[in-house]
Amino acid sequence: MMRKTLNVICWIMQGLLAITLVWAGYTKLFTARDKLAEMWPWTAEYPSLVIVAGIADILLGIGIILPSLLKIKPQWATYSAIGIVSLMISAAVFHISRGEISDIGINVFVLLLAGFVVWVKED
Repeated sequence: MMRKTLNVICWIMQGLLAITLVWAGYTKLFTARDKLAEMWPWTAEYPSLVIVAGIADILLGIGIILPSLLKIKPQWATYSAIGIVSLMISAAVFHISRGEISDIGINVFVLLLAGFVVWVKED
């Protein structure tokens, strides 16, 4: 019973992560630079990083859900969750280094969701 509950919660977390990351990646890649700089000021200074982060977001967002959904190489969802944890740690360190500690809340939240998925999938 407990395992089934954990699996349902894990699916919900994977869905939330997929939606969040695909949205963030799409926004980074397809929003006009001036509008993007209004949302996230750091993007004006690091346009190449915006592209890399946007691509990583989309790939990890797809990777967290699609393999499990299609039952093709489902362990890739675990690898994607590990990648999301790494990405969120990197993003938090980046923001802290810029004195933007108030901006890491979402990074910590997403990291916790992805960490939960890793924990459930590795069990």
